[in-house]
Amino acid sequence: MTASTPKGPPAPRLRADAARNRAQILAAARAAFRESGTAVPLDEIARRAGVNIATLYRRFPDRAALITQVVVDALRLVLDTARTAAETARTDPLAAVESFLQGMIDSRELLSLPLIGGPMTNDPHARDLQQHIAATLEDILAAGRSSKVLRCDITAVDLIATAALICRPLPHLPPEQAATLATRHLRVFLDGLRPEHTRALPSPPTHEEMTAHLVAEA
Repeated sequence: MTASTPKGPPAPRLRADAARNRAQILAAARAAFRESGTAVPLDEIARRAGVNIATLYRRFPDRAALITQVVVDALRLVLDTARTAAETARTDPLAAVESFLQGMIDSRELLSLPLIGGPMTNDPHARDLQQHIAATLEDILAAGRSSKVLRCDITAVDLIATAALICRPLPHLPPEQAATLATRHLRVFLDGLRPEHTRALPSPPTHEEMTAHLVAEA
């Protein structure tokens, strides 16, 4: 299993108030990007965060830097969730898949990623994180194939795409109902992973094809 974690540039040490301002800016940016896209005025993000625009620019010199940090934070969360799930893959691969996808549902408010309508970035650290996520999910699937509890034609791309679909915001639906519906869809998907339910699937796009498209759009 992939053990190393992409480090990226070292995070500066911040005073408590500076760290709090940074966290508030990132939370406001995630919410604003989900609601209005990345063209939302930075003044509006600063207002939501409860800071002045100068404070925002001290933490993030431009819009691209803010977008990149939002995406990288989300990808780190996905990778951490995948690695936690992978710890149980040898003994119960199907439970590991469920743990990963349920973790995505539970963290959906913290995710702002291209596949769920969030921003895109061509940052190399973000691409590195994506590769580690795909490799970790492939390790989980390999354990499932080896123990014959998962169908053989499921790939990491299928898990990533499923996570994206179940984490997409559902307009006009209260969060509790949206989470319940997502969990129902997750359980239907998990039943479809079992070998006894196998039907032929069309060939999926590769991880490289998906990320190349996202980079081209960024």
